[in-house]
Amino acid sequence: MSEPATTNETSPRGRRWLVSLPLLGFIALAGLFLLRLHGGDPSRIPSALIGRPAPQTVLPALEGLVVNGAQIPGLDPAAFKGKVSIVNVWASWCVPCHDEAPLFVQLAKDKRLQMVGINYKDGPDNARRFLGRYGNPFGIVGVDGNGRASIEWGVYGVPETFVVGREGTILYKMVGPVTPENIDSVLKVEIEKALKAGS
Repeated sequence: MSEPATTNETSPRGRRWLVSLPLLGFIALAGLFLLRLHGGDPSRIPSALIGRPAPQTVLPALEGLVVNGAQIPGLDPAAFKGKVSIVNVWASWCVPCHDEAPLFVQLAKDKRLQMVGINYKDGPDNARRFLGRYGNPFGIVGVDGNGRASIEWGVYGVPETFVVGREGTILYKMVGPVTPENIDSVLKVEIEKALKAGS
């Protein structure tokens, strides 16, 4: 009686496991790299613009957005000189923008700050309705209809918020929404640093 023949071939399931090992290794390394780079917090994505002048892009006003009968101006980069500015990139179609809007209305009560909105790829009627619903915290609203200005600002996606110092330099960038949790512990801390730096 002869012994059954043995083969060195691996089963199909074993082969699949071996083929997927490099992919699993890559995913693990990429995850580790991102965790180390950002500390697990997407709002800490570094920006090449920190410490550089705010983009010199002029943006038109949001037509029909008025206060006390006067049109709210669009964005002129000269407006950054001499004031600490909070620049928020937002859109009416952006769900987190709805959540952060009331926080900006509260923040706008701090008269040491200039509030600037960049309305990103939005319809003017929708943008005006959005500001009418929550209140308009912005003294300046520039319309970025095609998204080019936001690219110059290094925007990854709305919402994003910047602190611009009195010299017109970007001092801080928050990726993602301002929340009740991070407005005091992060954003207001950066605002106070900017206010002290220029005093």
